[in-house]
Amino acid sequence: MGTRAFFHHREEEQKEERKQSLEMKSGTAVSPGQALHKASLQKELLELRAARAPLLWIPLRAHGVWENMDVTLACTVLGSPVPQATWYGTASTALPWPGGRDSCRGHRKLLRAQRCGTSRDRGGPEQHIQVNSLPLLCCPGELLQDSEGQELRCQGCEASLTVQCAHKEDEGFYTIRVPSLHGYKEQTTYVFVRDAEALTAGAPGSPLNVRCHDVNRDCLLLSWVAPSDDGGSPILGYLIERCEAGSEQWVQCSAQPVRGCRCPVLGLAEGQTYQFRVRAVNKAGTSHPSRASDPVTTQDASRDKRVTGWTIEISKDDLEGHIKIPLPPTNVHASEVRDDYVALAWDEPDPRGREPLNYYVEKCLVGSSSWQMVNLETPANSPRFALFGLEKGKSFRFRVRSVNKFGISEPSVPSAPVLAGTQEVTVSPPSPPSQVLAFRDTRTSVVVQWDKPKDGPEPLGYYIYCRETGTEQWQTVNNKPVTGSEFTVPGLQPGKEYVFCVKSVSDAGLSESSPETDPIVVRPAIACPSAPRDFVLLHCGKAEMTIGWKAPKHKGGTKILGYFLDQHEPSEPDWHEVNARPIPRRVCTVSSLQEGHLYQFRARAMNRAGVGAVSEPSDLFRCEEWTMPEPGPPHDVRCTEVRDCSLQLHWEAPLYLGAGPLTGYFIELCEEGSEEWKQINKQPTGTTHMKVCTCPECPGAACPALTLIPGRVPCRCQTWKEASATFGVDEEGFIYMAFEAPEKNDSSEFIWSKDYEGPPDPDRVQIEEEGNRSKLILKEPSEKDLGVYSVEVTDVDDDISASCTLTKEEPVLCLGFPWCFSLPPVIKLISGWNVDVLEKGEVRLWLQVEKLSPNAELHLIFNDKELTSTPTHKINFVKEKGLVELIIQDFCADDKGMYTAQLKDGKAKNQFTLALIDESNCAGSVVCEGRGGRAQHQHHPPCSSGWDFVLNREIWEFLLNSSLYFTPPALSATPLKIQPTEEGIKIYTEVKYYTDYMKTTWYHKEKQLESRDRTRAGSTMNQLWLHILEPGEADRGKYTLEIFDGSSSHRLTLHNPFLFCELNFPAHLQLHNPFLFYALNFPAHLQLHNPFLFSVSPQTLCLTCCVSGDPYPEITWFKNEKVIEFKDRYKMDVKGSMVTITIERVCNEDTGKYSIYVKNKYGSETGQVTISVYKHGEIPIGTDDTNLPPQQPKLDINHSSSSAQ
Repeated sequence: MGTRAFFHHREEEQKEERKQSLEMKSGTAVSPGQALHKASLQKELLELRAARAPLLWIPLRAHGVWENMDVTLACTVLGSPVPQATWYGTASTALPWPGGRDSCRGHRKLLRAQRCGTSRDRGGPEQHIQVNSLPLLCCPGELLQDSEGQELRCQGCEASLTVQCAHKEDEGFYTIRVPSLHGYKEQTTYVFVRDAEALTAGAPGSPLNVRCHDVNRDCLLLSWVAPSDDGGSPILGYLIERCEAGSEQWVQCSAQPVRGCRCPVLGLAEGQTYQFRVRAVNKAGTSHPSRASDPVTTQDASRDKRVTGWTIEISKDDLEGHIKIPLPPTNVHASEVRDDYVALAWDEPDPRGREPLNYYVEKCLVGSSSWQMVNLETPANSPRFALFGLEKGKSFRFRVRSVNKFGISEPSVPSAPVLAGTQEVTVSPPSPPSQVLAFRDTRTSVVVQWDKPKDGPEPLGYYIYCRETGTEQWQTVNNKPVTGSEFTVPGLQPGKEYVFCVKSVSDAGLSESSPETDPIVVRPAIACPSAPRDFVLLHCGKAEMTIGWKAPKHKGGTKILGYFLDQHEPSEPDWHEVNARPIPRRVCTVSSLQEGHLYQFRARAMNRAGVGAVSEPSDLFRCEEWTMPEPGPPHDVRCTEVRDCSLQLHWEAPLYLGAGPLTGYFIELCEEGSEEWKQINKQPTGTTHMKVCTCPECPGAACPALTLIPGRVPCRCQTWKEASATFGVDEEGFIYMAFEAPEKNDSSEFIWSKDYEGPPDPDRVQIEEEGNRSKLILKEPSEKDLGVYSVEVTDVDDDISASCTLTKEEPVLCLGFPWCFSLPPVIKLISGWNVDVLEKGEVRLWLQVEKLSPNAELHLIFNDKELTSTPTHKINFVKEKGLVELIIQDFCADDKGMYTAQLKDGKAKNQFTLALIDESNCAGSVVCEGRGGRAQHQHHPPCSSGWDFVLNREIWEFLLNSSLYFTPPALSATPLKIQPTEEGIKIYTEVKYYTDYMKTTWYHKEKQLESRDRTRAGSTMNQLWLHILEPGEADRGKYTLEIFDGSSSHRLTLHNPFLFCELNFPAHLQLHNPFLFYALNFPAHLQLHNPFLFSVSPQTLCLTCCVSGDPYPEITWFKNEKVIEFKDRYKMDVKGSMVTITIERVCNEDTGKYSIYVKNKYGSETGQVTISVYKHGEIPIGTDDTNLPPQQPKLDINHSSSSAQ
């Protein structure tokens, strides 16, 4: 027996002896004078009887703390006698709390942190961590005690810990440990201190762990740890600030940012106390300052070496009074070589002399004999010095001279060559960790493990990052580096899937991210189940017993595969197995027993992780045959849908029915800790379920005047809305009920029931499951579907369940959904039925709906008979356009009647009816499909509108004889015309109709044209066209269009495509070079289209251009760079975007350069054209009229444009 076990056993013996003694004393008669003493003995006896080990009833939970945000850590502890409690970090010993034995029984413990931050100056607002009724020790890694930065206080029933200016260094795991007679109970939580919001968006987080090393008289070495958050861009460096003791003014030490995470600080005063802090810098800005370092005082680091005695201090200085001119230093060497500085160190001369020494440092390029002093103005007071700004790639040698008030020494022996810019001490970023793995831990945490980097020095720590699957945003898990190779990530969302990565941190900064872990769902790790409990005898015969029990409280995160049952008699020490194979049910009949003997039973549960702990033995059951008329006990009593003041109670019917059939059940309950049972239903209930509710507004439920389980979701019977459930109509128009359970594990199942009597009818509902979500869909909603729908999740430790009530008066209780058994969604109509007559006399009936899927179906019904596509009645169904088309050849009287298009696309459907009748039969009935496929019959009056096409006799005769009016399309083509466009000109002809079987061919100078970059041919329903882009000289000539309709062809010719129409100019007016279009570079919001269009009559010339702009521009016309005054023969007309100048009675004086100037606040444009007016018979020089027909006038237009911004 171990020492602790021995003392524990002895303590129990003493406790029992004391108990018996008190019982004897309290049972004897006492005189009135002894009443007080007896009362105290009885009180002590009650306390001993009430003794219980400490229990953390409601444990701590993880917290993430924002700066300036209040946070409360809460737990509830039970224990008697009053336990002593201590705050712990990772220390292994307990520290009793000062203040004695405060009552902790039934109290709620609070830990409150106010205004937590990561960047506050000394003397700023305090941050409080407060614990009510429970002393705690809380600090990552050490036992907390009273200090300047933290205060422990215990007063009455309240204990508190106050921390001033909490920073990221205060982040970590906090453990509460409560010692008592039976050992310790403890709980651990993680407090995450987030970076304060950056002053500039994208700035990095603040550095941490600023420390001072190698402190000398005028210099020291400063180090820190890079922040976990770089703000989205690499950290460029760090700014160092210092503050003298007694001052609150921070002074920047370095003019330029320091690249690494350690740097020497020079120019300090001897004997002065300093604090330092650091800011990180990236391209976005500067971070908040770090937490200030511990105060440090500069001093002579070699003083202790020079002291030769301790009782009487005798310094070597006192023995070296004969030294006047100092000796040179020795051992000059480079102690650290970084990318941006070289740190030198040396030993003081020996003997040194009494007088204080200073030092001058000299440098020299290797291969040169020229020495240069680098600190002439500020000699060093300590045997340390750092040189910045040395030219990289060059080698230097260094030497040092000592100086005192008597003079200067000879130079020391030069150091070995030092190559500037090389990194003797590796400062490259560390390598990332490898083999990063994530494992399940609890319902809100995951354990992440990794291997340390194999190359380079060991990192200072690691940062962990997590990301929810499906998102791109990485979240920082810890702002304080973790030193081990394992970390438990707390505060995750149950049931969510995450990936993790890790970064190493060293003096050089952060490494690259490690490879991501495989995605992991946050669920408890699989473990062996706890022990079964609450054994009950359900039936008994002469030689057999039927035993039942309840499932373990903790199922181990997976399904219980079965149970092993053992039995024994009290007289036998050994237990015997009842079953060699696991029993799947929690009811077992044990046979081969002896009548009249007493038996005990115990059981163990098994899951995928193994066999769990054995249960406590059951009560003693006697094997005697049951013959009583009363029924046996119900069993497997359990609760679901537990809320603040209600729950749903379930049980199984008894196995022994007694003398007759069961007539009902009575339900009793009592409060925890009480033995008084109260019946809650006056009349027996005939079902094996019942709702127990203390809410008076809940109809149909037992309402005892008792308070049920506290701390649950408020009742008001909203068991569905309060439990991550949804109700509504989905996109396909079906009523559904959905339930989401993030705590569900891999083996859990969703169990749906209706009215708590069993699964819903599969013919009326459809159940779909995806991940953590289950969805019940009503196939064809009706009054048969009214009732209570409940769902619960199996194989979980806590109750996860909900219910939804559908009633005729109030279908969805307390959710406010109107009772509408919504029909499937309808297909949306775009254009209703239309009637067209095509070129060959066919009659076309068509309608258009929204875009349909490739699986859409069409049924076309004519007078109650379904049509199929035939040569005379061709059906076209273009699903991607939603087009339904019926083309009828040789339309006759037999084709009048009712046409109905029935469409179905998945669960969406609709139908549309056309009544095609004449005046003699205009009264009729139209069937219109509604939502969900229901038909609504609407009787229309004579001559109704909509999709009832009532045709008068003339139109009806036209349809019947439409083929007689058919004209070959080629003969309906109009002469070729020209239309200006923004890109060029379009030559076109108009036809009455155009179909795909018509073949068209364009020719230019008898050469067939093909569509290419600058020439494009096309057609519309009523037009054939050729588009010429950016026309030039090569595009002049004759253009011909040939149309072939299958039986005959027709040719249309245009001789000069640059003339907008045949112009009948007077004989004395000839215009040339009819280039009408060119591209302009317009300023913003200003466009000048088709600058000049010409229309000429025998007496009038019109210049027209299209102008646009926002705001609408100002317009000015010029002739020969002079503003035109619009009077007499000159007139201007503005109609929308068309601006026209009209010149009446054209003559030779009208020859000249015309221009238009448009301007708004965004810019201006200028368009120019030159017009030459010639006498009859004159031919302008350079005009080639070979392609012009006889008597064709010529247009001479030279144009240009310019723009100003």
